[in-house]
Amino acid sequence: MIQTKKMIKDTFWEILEEKPYNKITVQDIVNRCHVNRNTYYYHFQDIPTLMTDSIEDWMMDVIQKYGTLESPVDCLTYMAQECMKRKKAFLHLFRSVQKDVFLSGLSKMGDDIIRSYVEKLGKYERVSKAEKEILIKCYKCVFIGSILDWLEEGASYNLEELYEEMCKMFAGSGKRVLSAYKE
Repeated sequence: MIQTKKMIKDTFWEILEEKPYNKITVQDIVNRCHVNRNTYYYHFQDIPTLMTDSIEDWMMDVIQKYGTLESPVDCLTYMAQECMKRKKAFLHLFRSVQKDVFLSGLSKMGDDIIRSYVEKLGKYERVSKAEKEILIKCYKCVFIGSILDWLEEGASYNLEELYEEMCKMFAGSGKRVLSAYKE
């Protein structure tokens, strides 16, 4: 059962790389998976349910892989790599009626990974929770804002290179901010 559900999700991502979200049908998915419609509907109510579940799984996978990173460069670079792996799919979701669900998932993923980094960075420092929250929001805004720009530009530039350059420009800013609050 679990393998079938995963296969359906993987197939959804494959098809989403090929065509817009609103053009994907259950028939497309079951034909490619070689399962019947009843099997599909056993696991998913409809395409939006499959999409939401697929985004959540992808997001959790990224968080598990990269949730304990050493630097903001790592946080942003690895998130960029994961986004670029699914560039066409993300463009299709961004241009779909499910845009809000997709962007909400990206926002949660960014928040979770950046929060993990900031907590690790500041665990030996005397930094208030409010100050950490400000730093998290700052990094999250950079992540989400740049993803939005990248998608609005048709994913026409290398997001990973952008993050690497941005992190070079602001190297050590998180540590400087947190260390400024040491007593």
